[in-house]
Amino acid sequence: MSDSRTSTDHAPYDALLLLSFGGPEAPEDVVPFLENVTRGRGIPKERLAEVGKHYFLFGGVSPINEQNRELLAALRKDFAEHGLDLPVYWGNRNWAPYLVDTLREIAADGHRRIAVLATSAYAGYSGCRQYRENLADALEQLAEEGLPELRVDKLRHFYNHPGFVRPMADATLAALAELPAPVRDRARLTFTTHSIPVAMADSSGAPDDPARDKPGGAYVAQHLDVARQIAEAVAAATGVADRPWELVYQSRSGAPHIPWLEPDICDHLEAVHQAGAPAVVMVPIGFVSDHMEVRYDLDTEAVAKAAELGLPVARAATVGADPRFTAAVRELVLERAATERGRTVERRALGALGPSHDRCATACCPNPRGPRPAAAQL
Repeated sequence: MSDSRTSTDHAPYDALLLLSFGGPEAPEDVVPFLENVTRGRGIPKERLAEVGKHYFLFGGVSPINEQNRELLAALRKDFAEHGLDLPVYWGNRNWAPYLVDTLREIAADGHRRIAVLATSAYAGYSGCRQYRENLADALEQLAEEGLPELRVDKLRHFYNHPGFVRPMADATLAALAELPAPVRDRARLTFTTHSIPVAMADSSGAPDDPARDKPGGAYVAQHLDVARQIAEAVAAATGVADRPWELVYQSRSGAPHIPWLEPDICDHLEAVHQAGAPAVVMVPIGFVSDHMEVRYDLDTEAVAKAAELGLPVARAATVGADPRFTAAVRELVLERAATERGRTVERRALGALGPSHDRCATACCPNPRGPRPAAAQL
């Protein structure tokens, strides 16, 4: 078995695409951005302006694009320092640089076989299959333009890779240290992620995914597995073995009559305060960077709720451009490259669920509005 951590052979890939959600970078971008996000749902502009109010609190600028630029630079630096001669590009689903424009640039630069890292760590329609549908749409558009054919392969989910879990554990310890000493050892750990419709959560993952045998489907099971690992690492580091922890949700955006994953972070803070919790550390394991869902839903709304309750809180940082995460991306690229060449390599993963699959099954994380073409599947 070869070790992808020491290899520099990236064949058959000749480029890496960092694929993300995107966000507005000026007040006038907010409503057009939200129109992109909600296209096909018939939501009026007036409602989008209301939904976008948290962007306006930050000058109409989402932090996500700047954080993606930082990650892009960090990946290029890591690759260069480790002798990996592989160009790295960046494209977004909902804002510039748009995915189709980036793929057009990749084709113009002469690259044909592309590894893709989506900045979403977990299984699910919005976090995986929708990105693959976006890729299929963009490739179809390029074909209609007569451009050379590109092949894209999405890298496996990285939620349980050591390069994601260990930085999150360290960030949790750092957040604990911010709390007053008298409550530090009794503080709860509250792991947060984006809420999604219950039906979507139940259908997440591949039909043969071991996580599908657990309540809530792969999306919930994967988050619980990461939370458990971080809680165990914190217990080992602090010597507090019985610290309570739970997984809660944030950033719900759907119609009130459709069931979404609960409890919401603010409802949770109120409940644990009433139960006598002395302090809470919020750990956003569902997010790769401190973008708007973290800055507003946690740092603004949840912190305000905690202040109203008189409940001390701290928030752990996300992995961002942590060197261990950029090293993990390099490892995942080389692991997949070796696999495509028919080599057997170590596939590192922590926890109970093991490494995720390389290619998604056709029935994996189905589109709730009906079947659509998706790239990078069996």
